[in-house]
Amino acid sequence: MASCQTENKLKKYPDTVGDIEFDKRQDDPDFKKCGSEKWGRVSFQHYQGAKQFSYRGEKIAITEKLKKENIYSEKNINGYITVRFLVNCEGKTGLFRLRHMSPDLKDSVPDEELEKKLLQFTKSLGGWMPKEIQGLKVDYYQYLTYKIENGKVSEVLP
Repeated sequence: MASCQTENKLKKYPDTVGDIEFDKRQDDPDFKKCGSEKWGRVSFQHYQGAKQFSYRGEKIAITEKLKKENIYSEKNINGYITVRFLVNCEGKTGLFRLRHMSPDLKDSVPDEELEKKLLQFTKSLGGWMPKEIQGLKVDYYQYLTYKIENGKVSEVLP
């Protein structure tokens, strides 16, 4: 038998592990998730059939654009900055979240200015393509991890 307290606790968790909840302090209120009668407002994770990288020009287009932007840190830092976000069924992006790690994959705080520049760069990428699963256009999570060596982006992952 579930009590009212149990029901309240269950509601605070997302529908799917890894879902990003809207935060009015940092998210664009005009960004809308899509939905379908079949799945509701489920956003697909990489482990749920949204595995392919779907960007016009593939990852090489992102890498070339990043080179042109010449984004770097004045500090001689090393590590990783991951930007995770949602691509909706129209190919629009939102709900951006950052994570930074040291070269040995421990939480760290790199150059905040570099972090802001990479976030803005990621938000500026307009070539994300909608995905279809079982014939329905769906929202899906995407991430870009920037490998930082000596203050410069040396690689874009995945």
